[in-house]
Amino acid sequence: MLKKLIGIDLGGTTVKFAILTEEGEVQQKWSIETDIQEAGKNIVPNIIESINHRLELYGLSADAFIGIGMGSPGTVDREKGTVIGAFNLNWSTLQPVKELIEAGTGIPFYIDNDANVAALGERWKGAGENGADVVFVTLGTGVGGGIIADGNLIHGKVGAAGEIGHIIVDSEGYLCTCENQGCLETVASATGVVRLARDFSEKFSGESELKWLIDDGQEVTAKTVFEQAKRGDKLALIVVDKFYYYLGLACGNIGNILNPETIVIGGGVSAAGDMLLKGVEEYFLKYAFPTVKTSTKLKLAQLGNDAGVIGAASLVKQSSKN
Repeated sequence: MLKKLIGIDLGGTTVKFAILTEEGEVQQKWSIETDIQEAGKNIVPNIIESINHRLELYGLSADAFIGIGMGSPGTVDREKGTVIGAFNLNWSTLQPVKELIEAGTGIPFYIDNDANVAALGERWKGAGENGADVVFVTLGTGVGGGIIADGNLIHGKVGAAGEIGHIIVDSEGYLCTCENQGCLETVASATGVVRLARDFSEKFSGESELKWLIDDGQEVTAKTVFEQAKRGDKLALIVVDKFYYYLGLACGNIGNILNPETIVIGGGVSAAGDMLLKGVEEYFLKYAFPTVKTSTKLKLAQLGNDAGVIGAASLVKQSSKN
């Protein structure tokens, strides 16, 4: 019998699950709410219960699976299978996730950081086309990333590799939550785009619906800014061009250091689509080393919300090979 994989994407509001074939084809998907009450003590028991319930439902036993892979926020110890400091889960103390899930399901368990896992997903079944060298940049409320080089995730000495959101793109720029100044995250995240719009709006004196919305105190999101830019709003065009510059500069630096086949751009902000890709590409080509310009491609992510569960499942394949 062909064995299967389970992928889990653990987030602050929902836990997403999928059962996949060894080739990465999703067969079943479901999700449960993340119960972050009482310091998140119910999260792991709920995951175990949900898996066991589904296996019973589908008439599957533990030995039908090669393993379970999971992407988690926080600081992940891959060897020990523990997580600490996942503040959006209320996990401030060390969580023995691997030990509990293996004991509760009888299936081997593997874990990594959620941004790394999403990178694995896009590399395996998405825009990375299973290439050996892929960098994933995810633009959401923050900016995250994952680096795959020669087919392996790059973790670094203490697991801090791939902190793409903290590439400095403006040494005189905004203060970041990490206490550095001018990190990519401060200008290319969803909140960063809005911050740029508000700042440019103060100095802008022409006709602009975006400026009117900001001055009127209406809710302005990154989506608003890109929609206004698509309509040709002068202020919005200035803002998105600055965003393209920062992200293109960062991608140029990534390309020059790693020369990946693909830099995949995903996350909520990437919903701006081809317009975003073209804008970023223009600056990437300006800052990339000559041979990098012709060999590294920028692409939009393809898997959306499935990147996490697919990548988590591929963690099982990667880890069980080693």
